[in-house]
Amino acid sequence: MKSLFAGLSDKGVVRSANQDAYHIDPDGRFFIVADGMGGHAGGEEASRIAIETAHTYLSQHWESEPDTKNLLVQALIASNDAIIADQEKNIQRSDMGTTVVLLLFRDDLVWSAHVGDSRLYRLRSDKLDAITEDDTWVARAMKLGQLNAEEAKVHPLRHVLSHCLGRRDLRQINIQTQDISSGDRILLCSDGLTEEVPHDEIATHLQSETIEAAAQALVDAAKMHGGSDNITVVIAAIE
Repeated sequence: MKSLFAGLSDKGVVRSANQDAYHIDPDGRFFIVADGMGGHAGGEEASRIAIETAHTYLSQHWESEPDTKNLLVQALIASNDAIIADQEKNIQRSDMGTTVVLLLFRDDLVWSAHVGDSRLYRLRSDKLDAITEDDTWVARAMKLGQLNAEEAKVHPLRHVLSHCLGRRDLRQINIQTQDISSGDRILLCSDGLTEEVPHDEIATHLQSETIEAAAQALVDAAKMHGGSDNITVVIAAIE
């Protein structure tokens, strides 16, 4: 399955540093977005380590590991271990962590993997669907019927993650195959986009003539709506 791809990251309007990171495989095999936390130095380092470790592991084991699910699990475990190793060496970064969302094309299947609240969306025709579920306290409360969508938007715990990379008790890596077809546009993004830009506006910008224009429009929209966090978008257009 072939795709065109583009990515863009911006520190936003409020933050003085960018703790997001992303990677686009030059051959279009996989795409990764990470959103770090733990202060400026910690967040930047956590997302950088996660991205570099994951894409290095995937590239090195692409031919030798036939099981794609295991390939993804081991890539993210390696990222988690690398962040923990850095925490142990640098006490000032002992609380750092990061989200990660990953899209991978292999053996005629499309796979996703994520930990945290960075998201994956699919635009098909003019319909935008979220195809990952946030690892947050609020998302779980909504699933259990304890909160509705409007309450979740303003809940004081809406940013509290139930899982992230950089924790010894990492218990959950969400991996699944995805229904992706020719003509779809896939968006990977940090919550600096989704916290600012409404769902229908994301869909509109994602339909821009080129994916480069779509990426720029999404970042510009997040900044126009306040830009309170770092903003990262990666778009893959399926040919």
